[in-house]
Amino acid sequence: MRVTVTGAAGQIAYCLLPLLARGDVFGYEQPIELVLLDIEQAQTSLQGVAMELEDGAYPLLTAIHCTSDVNKAFVEADVAILLGAFPRKLGMERRDLLVKNAAIFKEQGEAIRKHAKEHIRILVVGNPANTNAAVLAQYASNIDKKQITALSRLDQNRATSFVAKKLKISPEEVKNVFVWGNHSNTQYPDLFNGVTNRGPLPDWLRDEKFLRDEFIPVIQERGAAVIKARKLSSAMSAANAVKDHLRDWFLGTQDIVNMVVCSDGSYGIKKGIFFSFPCYCPGNGTFEIVPHFPWSSFGEPWIERTKKELYEEWEQAFTALFPKSSL
Repeated sequence: MRVTVTGAAGQIAYCLLPLLARGDVFGYEQPIELVLLDIEQAQTSLQGVAMELEDGAYPLLTAIHCTSDVNKAFVEADVAILLGAFPRKLGMERRDLLVKNAAIFKEQGEAIRKHAKEHIRILVVGNPANTNAAVLAQYASNIDKKQITALSRLDQNRATSFVAKKLKISPEEVKNVFVWGNHSNTQYPDLFNGVTNRGPLPDWLRDEKFLRDEFIPVIQERGAAVIKARKLSSAMSAANAVKDHLRDWFLGTQDIVNMVVCSDGSYGIKKGIFFSFPCYCPGNGTFEIVPHFPWSSFGEPWIERTKKELYEEWEQAFTALFPKSSL
């Protein structure tokens, strides 16, 4: 299996690559070949990462390639994990960030179309992940959109862990806690479908004041809280979420998990928008949007807010790429 990782000299990659190399993601009998892509200025650092991977003596790791050439990076790729994106800088408007990243993911989409295997499975992590995935899908036009996903598992893991901590139980006992919409601070963390091994969540966890004043803002702002505490963005937890997302997508799970996928019109979300839905993964790189989890009346305004943001992002990114087009 040939796996391309972009932003491979970065923090998330540094935490993720050992998980890939030892089989935690694709299974303990699946050999993998890693192709590590990063910008030219990061190549010296990237060589150091490659040396550490070699020194790990991972039995499943058959080869390591480092490059700054986006076209070489995706040749014959079976899987692409797109960690790299242009970071938001001080004073930068969100629209400027969208436009900058739209150009990056246009280039990567074109390279995937030209060079990757048609069965490739793609996970977009670099932010704004939902809209970056939508841009990529436009330019990797020979790739089925069901083969392109983005990461919202970190948000779901955060919400699940929050509930488990409150109830003093293991996170694996908490099910059907979902995060809907955009991977941003408009996301809607939803407890109304949540259960534990002991039954439904207690009423106090669904109390609207508790949700509005504590649960939802904590999950929405968790990434910012990590940055404030560490002076760096989430890396270890993000890498673990990437592992969870890919493992379930490829190897299957009985749990309902969050994935950002291209809307087919489910839940009234406009087709073509990449939105975080509850999904069932039977394995082999397939998923199905699970249609029967209702939103509460409390949740409707939160859903509308995240939908509005995603629709606006879509318009801004595609207006930049197709200035004379009407979408």
